[in-house]
Order: sequence, then C-alpha cells, then structure tokens
Amino acid sequence: MFNITPMVRNLLIINVVVFIFQGNLFDARQLALYHFGSEYFNPIQLFTHMFLHGGWGHLFSNMFSLFIFGPMLERFWGSQKFLLFYLITGLGASVLYSGVRAYELNQLEENTIAYIENPSPVAFNNYMDEHLREGAGRDLAIMMKRNPDLPEYVEQSKAIVKEVYNAIFNTPMLGASGAVFGILMAFGMLFPNLELFLLFLPVPIKAKYFVLLYGAYELYSGFNRMPGDNVAHFAHLGGMLFAYILIKMWQRNDYRNF
Repeated sequence: MFNITPMVRNLLIINVVVFIFQGNLFDARQLALYHFGSEYFNPIQLFTHMFLHGGWGHLFSNMFSLFIFGPMLERFWGSQKFLLFYLITGLGASVLYSGVRAYELNQLEENTIAYIENPSPVAFNNYMDEHLREGAGRDLAIMMKRNPDLPEYVEQSKAIVKEVYNAIFNTPMLGASGAVFGILMAFGMLFPNLELFLLFLPVPIKAKYFVLLYGAYELYSGFNRMPGDNVAHFAHLGGMLFAYILIKMWQRNDYRNF
C-alpha cells in the first residue's frame, strides 16, 4: 500500500518495538543519554538514546517524519548509505546537545551555589522561575518573605533548590529527533524545489524554505527556551548541522551520486 523502502521500514519497526518494550524488558534510563558528568552516563548512550522515546506522541512525530522524508533519501543513496547518514547525524546531534548542556549545567551549578550561599525570598523565587517553571515555590517564597530569618524556611528552600539541581542534572535526552532533523536537512538540500503540502499551511511550500524556517525556529527556541521546555532544540540543530557537513563532504568526494 505504501511505497516504503527497506531501511526506513526496519528503522520504524525497531523504534516501535523498542518503545513497546522499554521499561518492561529493559531499563530505558540506562540507554537514554545523560550528561557526561552524571553517574548514570555511559558512552553507549550516544547511540542507544536515538531508539528511545518519551511517549506515543514523541514516537509518532519522529516516525511520521522518517516515513515521509526517509524513502526518497534511501532511494537516492541506497540503504547502507542512508543508515550511515541516520546514525552519524543522530550521533552528531547528541554531541552538540551534550556540549550546550554542559554549558547550561555549569550556569545552573553557579546559580545553585550562589543561592545556597546567599538565600533570600526573592532569590528563591527567581531561581525556581528560571530553572523549573513559572510560579514554582511561590508559597514558600511568600512565607520566607514574612519570616526571612526563620531557619526552617531557609533550610527548606536550600533543600528544594538542591533537589531541582539534581533533577535537572540527571534528566536524560532520548529520541530520534536529531537523526530525523538530519533527514529534513538532507531532504531540503537534495530536493530543494520539491513542493510540500503541510497540514498547518494552506499553500504548498518548497522543501528548502520549509527547512530554513524550521531551522530558524529551532535556533530561536534554543536561545530563548522557556522554563519547563523539555525539547532538546540544540539536538535538532546538531542533526541539521552534521547533515549539512556530511552531505557537503559526500558531494565533494563522490560526484557520481550527486
């Protein structure tokens, strides 16, 4: 019924099967990608994380994009080269994401130490708003404001700040989004003038413009991330960046395929 290619079909099956059994036959937390400074980090996670997903919606969005854009690339490159591209862009996405996350966690650590050394109601409220979600810890901040010198409130706020720090530090990344965004970039580069019909746009849009707009959105979201935004925008950008580099290398070294 669907003109699906072999490697895309295999990747779809693997991702769906892994999702169904993650948490039952194996501990998904061991295979998701943790920060390299975390006690839970394992180098193999740089690859295994791209076959895990956080929910049916996450899985569907990634696999739908793979299903729509992957087959044309596989026919263009062949199955082996397509798989190589998929894995390299997924790995590249995790590398860039890990670098950005290391910087973010360093900032978080500095903010955490600064609060513990100089706690106050305003500082506590600001910390929670910036690193968790808007309004978090508001009640305790109000009680601290009424009784700023009460040791019980101060110690409680320090304990909460430490919990937030540890939770963020040990939050892993998972999903095939990096590789999928690599596929989107490749599609836009190799078939730039192919018109796409998207559900949320009333008019067709050329692939190159779709990729450009999507990349601009991810870049903006990455630098202006709101509290509670759990999307790994820089992993998406990493997949696109490594896809661009890899395709340019292939174009330069293998003219027969381009």
